Order: sequence, then structure tokens, then C-alpha cells
Amino acid sequence: MFLDETKIEVLAGKGGDGMVAFRHEKYVPMGGPAGGNGGRGGHVILVASKDRHTLYDIGQSRIFKAENGEKGGTGDCTGRSGVDQILLLPAGTLVKDADTGEVLADLKKDGQRVIIAEGGRGGAGNTAFKSSRNQAPRQFTPGAPGGRRRLALELKLLADCGLVGFPNAGKSSLVRAVSSATPKVADYPFTTLKPALGVVSIAPGASFVLVDIPGIIEGAAEGKGLGHRFLRHIERTRCLAFTIDASGEDPYGQYKILRKELEKFHPLLLEKPKLIVLSKCDLGEFPIDKRFKKEKCPVLLTSSASRLGLAEFKLEAYGLSRAGKPASDGWN
Repeated sequence: MFLDETKIEVLAGKGGDGMVAFRHEKYVPMGGPAGGNGGRGGHVILVASKDRHTLYDIGQSRIFKAENGEKGGTGDCTGRSGVDQILLLPAGTLVKDADTGEVLADLKKDGQRVIIAEGGRGGAGNTAFKSSRNQAPRQFTPGAPGGRRRLALELKLLADCGLVGFPNAGKSSLVRAVSSATPKVADYPFTTLKPALGVVSIAPGASFVLVDIPGIIEGAAEGKGLGHRFLRHIERTRCLAFTIDASGEDPYGQYKILRKELEKFHPLLLEKPKLIVLSKCDLGEFPIDKRFKKEKCPVLLTSSASRLGLAEFKLEAYGLSRAGKPASDGWN
């Protein structure tokens, strides 16, 4: 199940208390203090993983706790540190403080790690208090509490090319036709209820990741339809493919509405490299509207059913995704 936002609570481990102990050895009547320090509490660590694609598993367990450190031992032995709690998150997860909205981490790269809650420091045993004036100390300090945070996790999918279009524009069919992904396809709107990723192969060693964004309608930037929830998934794509139903009414008008919604959501989206994909061209002859020419980008006639223009689409999208740049780090 796809889940792209959730809230969790993380609690690092408490540090172990220091130990009060004395040496008791034969023929050593004044052995002195021998209490060890407590162990550190376990950290809570977030790790980005390319093998995770949803926050669903994380969202099922709302509280994550690391292990407490152990109490110090006799013989100046330090207690064992608590085991860290490691949470694997999809690459592209934005981590915020759920109470303040502060961005704490942006996990963009596979293997990226961040300690989001530090384990408590272990307490000092009585050995640490030994001095010339205090040769038999009975003082110790307790372990410090671990860090605690409420986190808001927000997934922004990392892909090379994002398909943007109205519901039932042919985006899912296009993804199925050029990749091994199998998003749902039907003859009614909003069949895509979650983003779908597909890897498109061009040649050995050359491929790109294509993402099908659920259909956008007019007013999506204000929360209408499904677009508002999923628009953020195109923030980090390298290029955009505006998918327009060529058999529909006023294809260029559809394109202008889509541009308007993206601009209202985030103006920088329109600065991305783009191409225009006129879909369903097997249903008749549809001349390209002359107004598309002023967009100064590739305009392709395609059909997922007859495979018209699909090879050209793959080459154009691959070229743009290699030339395009990722979204600014300031996009949160």
C-alpha cells in the first residue's frame, strides 16, 4: 500500500546509571572505589534506502524506541551501550519536526544517515569521583534521558521524468507501454490513485525512471481532486512530460490549465525541461495546434495502443532527464 506522509514519535534510549562499588580483594583492606560508568543509550537513526518506496511500514508503528544503556558494573566496567533503532525510509523523504514544522533532514541519497534522536549519556560511577580528599566516594550520577521527537515524514518521489496530465489522459497507459510498471488502466477518470514508478530502458546501461502522477484537474493547487496531494512528487523530477488527450476538446487549452496549476503550486516547476505528449492519436487524425510551436519544446504524437511515437518519447525524455537539473534544495 502506498503511503507518502505520516507522523511518528521516536525515543532514544536512556543512558545507564553509574555504579557505586568498591574493590574487595584479599589482602587489600582499602581497595578503593571500583564502580563503572553507565552505557550510552541507543540512538534513533534514519537511513535512506532505494529499496523502500512507501512510508506504509513505518506508518503502522507510531512509536519507535531505542534500547536503554546498561548500568555500570563493578571493577570499573562500563555498562553496555543501548542498541540503536534504525529506521529505513524511502530515498526522497523529508523529515520535519511535527510540532514546529522545522526541517530536520532531507534524505535524498541511498544510504544517507542521520541521527534524529541521540541516546542519553551514561552516568558516572563512583570511581570518577575519587580524589585525594575523597578516597571512598559514594557518589554517582544517573544516566541522562534520551532525545524524544515527534516527526512528520513526507515522501517526495525521486524520478527522472514526471507525467503531468488530466485524469484519463493516457498517462498510465504510457507508463505500461514503455516500462514494466503496471498501473491500473480503465476508461474512467482517477484510476490512478497513487504515483506509479517505472524504469524505461533505452539501451544497455541507459535508462531513466518515469513517474505517473495522479490526474490533475483545474483547481488542484487549491486542493481539488487528487492533484494537490501528489503534486509534490514532481518537485524533484528532472523534466516534465505534459500528457494531453489529443482526442479531447481544445488540447492546447488543457495544456494551459496544467501549466497554471503547476505555477500556482510552485513557480519553479515551469523552469524544468519539458516535452508535450499528445496521446490517443490512434483514434483519428489530429493536427498539432500551431500554438504549441511557441512552447519551444518537443511535441510528440503518440498512441500507447499502436505504439505510435513511443520510441521518440523515450529518447526525448531520456535526453531531457540527463540535461535537466534536480529541484532546488530549498523546496520543502
